[in-house]
Amino acid sequence: MPLHPNPNGSIMTNPFQFLQQTRSEIAKVVWPTRREVLVTTGMVFVMAVLAAIFFFGVDWLIRTGLELILTSFG
Repeated sequence: MPLHPNPNGSIMTNPFQFLQQTRSEIAKVVWPTRREVLVTTGMVFVMAVLAAIFFFGVDWLIRTGLELILTSFG
């Protein structure tokens, strides 16, 4: 079945062809191994914890600094 351009110039395919092309492209994907998924998930959790600790420290410093400033003038 030939492809037909639609009014804006891109090429349209019928839904069946679209699904075939989609399955073909998905078959080309190199999916990560279970180990890769676990390692990267662990790295995300570690980085989230480190970011939480960092922002806790920054928040504590700002709060302490503001308390010192406000109590010295109050």
